Amino acid sequence: MAPRVLGALVRRYGHFATAEDAVQEALLAAAVQWPKEGMPDNPRGWLITVAARRLTDLLRSEQARRRREDAAAAWTLPDEWLSPAADQLVPASDDTLVLLFMCCHPSLSPASQIALTLRAVGGLTTAEIARAFLVPEATMARRITRAKQRVKDSGLRFRLPGEPERAERLGAVLHVLYLIFNEGYASTSGPDLQRAELTAEAIRLARLVHRLLPDNPEVAGLLALMLLTDARRPARTGPDGALIPMAEQDRGLWNAAQIEEGIALVSEALAQRTPGPYQLQAAIAAVHDEAPTADQTDWPQITALYEMLMRISGNPMVALNHAVAVAMSQGPRAGLDRLERLRSDERVAGDHRMYAVRAHLLEMDGDPMAAREAYEEAARRATSFPQQRYLHGRAARLKSSGEG
Repeated sequence: MAPRVLGALVRRYGHFATAEDAVQEALLAAAVQWPKEGMPDNPRGWLITVAARRLTDLLRSEQARRRREDAAAAWTLPDEWLSPAADQLVPASDDTLVLLFMCCHPSLSPASQIALTLRAVGGLTTAEIARAFLVPEATMARRITRAKQRVKDSGLRFRLPGEPERAERLGAVLHVLYLIFNEGYASTSGPDLQRAELTAEAIRLARLVHRLLPDNPEVAGLLALMLLTDARRPARTGPDGALIPMAEQDRGLWNAAQIEEGIALVSEALAQRTPGPYQLQAAIAAVHDEAPTADQTDWPQITALYEMLMRISGNPMVALNHAVAVAMSQGPRAGLDRLERLRSDERVAGDHRMYAVRAHLLEMDGDPMAAREAYEEAARRATSFPQQRYLHGRAARLKSSGEG
């Protein structure tokens, strides 16, 4: 909800950084008042009203912005934003979509585009964004601050860019949505494995971009990937919030409607014969989702798809997943050999996922002692509490079985 409130304020007032401060203060006011007084009928309208008032106050304190202050003070909220049904309205020129393309302006570096959008549109904290980029939090904070200043100095109008500009910014836009979705599906920190509000927002925005560019196969591929992945969400955690790996999930809980929609999208996109990374990842997700049981997963096909993906992507996580697919299709020793080649890649060498994969493959290979040590190291490096609990549990199970 916060990105939509920010988008509404920026569209009406400009002042990106000041509007963001006003929205944060409105959210703090909501956190204090709503538990005592109850949630208003239209939370979004309430937040916009409070943020608009706070923004007006902030503008009054800036003598150099008197003209903008007059316009802000005279502004009244449109009636449709104050109605209880406002949260169900998704206009074609959705403010959040405009804000998304605005943050991906070419005057910013690709890294700054993504960081700023994750902060302003995705609502991620600076620490979460830093972990997504594998950089220190202080470095990311400076990057976001500089990006805000560049947007402010550019005098950019709050509008959806024309077709040429859209194409120029699309790669960054899609990558931003991909990272927002990933943070929601597998949170990098905190007590919960998933943040459904982030995955829902990423899917919503991907649908808007797909509506804007219905013939773009990578846009369709990204939306398909999100739907096919999110379809498994109901089965990923137990009643206590514990992580359940895909091989052990109750596939009857998977969202069949999302799987059907995702398969249709990726099939249509791949038919254009211009495969890209999102289409290939969606195809991999489709193979998983179509398997009636874990044992019936077509691992040779998944391995081949990862090999295609590796040829067009330098992402070390792709190579890590490829090692798993190789292990499942050719045996754990083959996967461990692939994993060994990644140990020199600093981008992934210290990541908990490297140790978790190694532990799983060592366990498959019949080396429980080494597997337990790798699980324990993965747990020490993980920042998500559910992931830590899962990894500690795997290590403890191997220890108890070894003692028995």
